[in-house]
Amino acid sequence: MNGYEARTARLRQDFDALPADAKVRLAKKTSNLFRARTAAPRLNVDGFDRVLSVDPHARTADVLGMTTYEHLVDATLPHGLMPLVVPQLKTITIGGAVAGLGIESTSFRNGMPHESVLDIEILTGDGRIVRARADNEHAGLFYGFPNSYGTLGYALRLTIELEPVKPFVQLRHIRFDDARQLFDVLETQQADFIDGTVFSRNELYLTLGTFMDTAARTSDYSGQDIYYQSIQRKHEDALTTRDYLWRWDTDWFWCSRAFGVQNPRIRRFIPRRYLRSDVYWRLLAVDRRFQISRRLDRLRNRPEAEQVIQDVEIPVARAAEFLEFFHDRIGITPIWLCPLRQRDPRAAWTLYTLDPNTTYVNFGFWSSIPSEPGVSRNRLIEEMVEELGGRKSLYSTSFYPEDEFRRIYNGADYDVLKKEYDPDNRLPDLYHKAVREGRTS
Repeated sequence: MNGYEARTARLRQDFDALPADAKVRLAKKTSNLFRARTAAPRLNVDGFDRVLSVDPHARTADVLGMTTYEHLVDATLPHGLMPLVVPQLKTITIGGAVAGLGIESTSFRNGMPHESVLDIEILTGDGRIVRARADNEHAGLFYGFPNSYGTLGYALRLTIELEPVKPFVQLRHIRFDDARQLFDVLETQQADFIDGTVFSRNELYLTLGTFMDTAARTSDYSGQDIYYQSIQRKHEDALTTRDYLWRWDTDWFWCSRAFGVQNPRIRRFIPRRYLRSDVYWRLLAVDRRFQISRRLDRLRNRPEAEQVIQDVEIPVARAAEFLEFFHDRIGITPIWLCPLRQRDPRAAWTLYTLDPNTTYVNFGFWSSIPSEPGVSRNRLIEEMVEELGGRKSLYSTSFYPEDEFRRIYNGADYDVLKKEYDPDNRLPDLYHKAVREGRTS
């Protein structure tokens, strides 16, 4: 019995030993979800953070489901390869990105992480370990696993496609004063990477990245310098490919400012190993647990705050309209922009359907704003996303009524998969996990 078989045998034993009437969760050491995590029996997945092999000729990687993208990239870059989509934060796991979606600046040509999966071994809710592919008896699970968030099963092992890289990425930050102009030209750009940043209604940037064999000089945003601030200062820039992939992690995009670490007088005393997203996430978890910020706000007589932490995809033809609404009714800046297009127009991803012939723009916004009596800004966003023909990622708190949620996320097809792979409901239900549990936070 090899190491992987021993791990899976132990995992199945642990699964069978858990109470039959309790919902089963993973005992992950890190998380990038912003929903509440309820108390439940948890499976020990130690040993499942590992890249088993990289095949530079086939351009594939055999990787275990709890492997972080940080470890995955460290294994592929020495071969001159990278995953087709590398989500922005180092401790996002490959299994989490496939079950819960992911996006980055290659998504305009490579789609989402699940679109580069060739096969996947899944521990299902009924205790089986099945191998799902697009062309076998578990094809329904293969296409229904993305956006299931661990409610149909857990990814244990995946074979994914890789693509070649060069050592450096040359960047151009192009400023726009008008959102419609930016979105009009977005689809015409030629680059290896495309994303954007909105600093205000009249200050927007499109960032184009191109692989290069050499670079006269490279920037370093893993220490004192802050990447998102450089976008406003520099027309051109260059980074090593590894530093480019993790350019957003050092400051959790711009969210590290909430912890004061963007102050140069403080930052110079912080070791680089602490300037990373998982450290900020732990600090945030402590704040939530002990309600530190809320108590301080009360002492300062500040109004109650509403957390607005979401990523949404809007068809590019309606993107300017969404942004205008967002400036008027929400008012959070900066905002991250990332174009997205389904990689294979023939594929039908059951629980997160996008028009395969449409380019979408992901809007990422993560902050707290003063509450407005009788108004949920989160719900306003959900309604606008639906009106404009978009989709919302479920990693954060959601507020959909159940009938609307089931319609948007194909509840009837989900029920078929749930009945086949988790008939006894050992795993949580998707609506319960994505909506009801989040409201307990």
